[in-house]
Amino acid sequence: MFDLRYHVASLAAVFFALVIGILVGVALATHGLSHAERDTLRRKLDSSQQQVAQLQVQVADLQKEGNLIDNTYSALMSGRLSGKRVAVLFIGSVDGKTRRAINDTLAAGGASLLRLRAITVPLDGRAVANRIGNRPLLAGFVRGPDHYAKLGRELADEFLIGGDTPLWNALEPTLVEERSGGTKKSADSVIVVRTVGPQVDGTSKFLNGLLSEFAALQTPVVGVERTGTKPSAVRVYKRVGLSSVDNVDQRVGQLALAVLLSGVGGVSGHYGFRPDDDGVLPSVGPVPSTSSSAGG
Repeated sequence: MFDLRYHVASLAAVFFALVIGILVGVALATHGLSHAERDTLRRKLDSSQQQVAQLQVQVADLQKEGNLIDNTYSALMSGRLSGKRVAVLFIGSVDGKTRRAINDTLAAGGASLLRLRAITVPLDGRAVANRIGNRPLLAGFVRGPDHYAKLGRELADEFLIGGDTPLWNALEPTLVEERSGGTKKSADSVIVVRTVGPQVDGTSKFLNGLLSEFAALQTPVVGVERTGTKPSAVRVYKRVGLSSVDNVDQRVGQLALAVLLSGVGGVSGHYGFRPDDDGVLPSVGPVPSTSSSAGG
């Protein structure tokens, strides 16, 4: 498995090799260099050669790490999510490649997809008000200064806990563009995928309420995206307190996702290849010997 860091290190090694070639070429083509200039050029050559050597070691280490993940992936994943029911929420339209990566993760770990919803954003505030504004039990979610955040928090709770889900049911014609799976059973963990850019105004408040509520719940909730996704949602996940995986399209990212979803040891954090991530993988402990699902 050749990941992004492998390619970065390889390109860096090539770059420094070119630098060495240029410096040598300059030295050969230039006459009359002073003693100080020759010393400076020699130091630059020595430094570049050392960096090339370090990068070559890094490339070799990364290749070994990738091969190790490939060779042990099945063993590391088998049973890690045994019996877990996972709910998936797309903020925006479903991205097929991300969906396949999630399905692969759940299948390898022994989990099942409980339900999937894709919600349309920006939020149509007028359509939402028309759907629930005249319903006594739901009208509070379209009134008051904090109603967008309240709406997001309630939808997060219903999405995780399941049951009757009156708000999701009422707003489905307006809010949901794709769905699968029922609403009755509770989820053991949740995956969030943002496929749209940053939002503003009421939609921003709504999504902040939604994600913040997920972060506050005593259930593993992980935001994911594919390698190189732009704009990335990782900073948003960090701000609200959600864990994240930014390379779910790669096996190492799928293993990180499975570890986070399992909830074993309360592990959390941000994993992948972004410079500000906590690492490539969380601590990969042993596969749990038993796994119990929440009641449904």
